[in-house]
Amino acid sequence: MNPHHHAPVTAPGVELRRYGAVEETDLHDFHQIVLGFDGAMEMTVDGVGERIDCYSAWLIPAGARHDYAGIGENRQLVVDLPAASLAVPERLFDAARAVRIDPALTQLVQQIAQRAAQATPPDASADARARRFHWDASARLCAAFIAQTGIAGSTSSDAAAGLDFARIDRWLRAHLAEPLRIADLATHCGFGMRRFHQLFIEAFGETPHRYLQRLRLDTAITLLADPRRTLVDVALEVGFGDQSAFTHAFTRRFGLAPGQWRALPDHAHC
Repeated sequence: MNPHHHAPVTAPGVELRRYGAVEETDLHDFHQIVLGFDGAMEMTVDGVGERIDCYSAWLIPAGARHDYAGIGENRQLVVDLPAASLAVPERLFDAARAVRIDPALTQLVQQIAQRAAQATPPDASADARARRFHWDASARLCAAFIAQTGIAGSTSSDAAAGLDFARIDRWLRAHLAEPLRIADLATHCGFGMRRFHQLFIEAFGETPHRYLQRLRLDTAITLLADPRRTLVDVALEVGFGDQSAFTHAFTRRFGLAPGQWRALPDHAHC
């Protein structure tokens, strides 16, 4: 069976999909997380088959062939993650695997799937609102997924497997408002500076400073959804010295200033 061909994907996306009973094959150049929502489906990735339901998920690395089929009526929440979009450790996708998800992540999947189900088909005027939904939902899901599943670490046996990326991600999130002191983080993980820097790049796919910048802006997206936080509050909470520096970095990455981003109506009412 020939895999589906996909147009290039440059930004994360979240979509509620129904899978038919006839087996299909897929292959794409972006990572993907398939989260069970309603009903069940069978998926085989690189020869390993598992059933997905509302208590499980599949991590599918870029380039991994996967065969799948729905079981009766079903809807699953699919997160597409092109390289260098969200702050996601590269090592999370070092191998395809199915994982069980905890109640907190299951609840988040339900909430986001319901928002996705309410969305009307996008039109030109809704592009920005749809883009905000995809970034916000992806950032929330990935943060929760890393916190829950990353503890298991890597399936790889090389030296970088000793770097607990979930622990590092938690540490960075807890210290977003502070300047990054790599020496402190290296000591926290039990490594010298030079060795830690090398292991970090192997595990995360980029330098600590670049990952932290991505993480700060990902977190800003979720904080902007809370109207009680001013733009200055958000800027300081994610580690920018002032609102101007935050606005510049945010606009460069997302194409809209934080105030414009916040002012967009909900995606469900596009």
